[in-house]
Amino acid sequence: MIRRTSPTTSGRATRLDCTPEQAWAVAASGRPGPRWYVDAGPLLVRGAIDRLLPGAVPQSPLPDRDLLEVGDGAGFWRVTGADPVARRLELTARVRAPGTVVLTTVVEPDGPQRCRLRQEVSLRPSGLLGVAYLVTDLPAREVVIELTHRRLVADVRRATGGA
Repeated sequence: MIRRTSPTTSGRATRLDCTPEQAWAVAASGRPGPRWYVDAGPLLVRGAIDRLLPGAVPQSPLPDRDLLEVGDGAGFWRVTGADPVARRLELTARVRAPGTVVLTTVVEPDGPQRCRLRQEVSLRPSGLLGVAYLVTDLPAREVVIELTHRRLVADVRRATGGA
């Protein structure tokens, strides 16, 4: 696993023994059931914390189709980008935060029957509170992307029989 961190973005990338199409089908699935973007451990915790705050956004059910599309709600996320050709999924959090939280997933070819799965979570701060939050949130953001990425990798491997 490759790890990348900057003040505003935390990312992970993993090479997988499956086709990009197979990994994309898992990463962008809109079918009901366990989904990495809804029930990965750190996302469950973040959603629970947000529901305790006034003005929290209710959780959205999954759309029940093969792939997520722009405008779909999925848990506390809104799908703001879904490109099946580029295999790029962008989820924007509908949570209480001093800024915009975006989780991006990209699946790229990496040789015959292999792909590279990249994920980034970023915070675009809003105002002084957002900048302060950006600094204090970095360790939590690292945990979120690490555990969420591991969950997606495990889901893809389970679905494709990959090692």
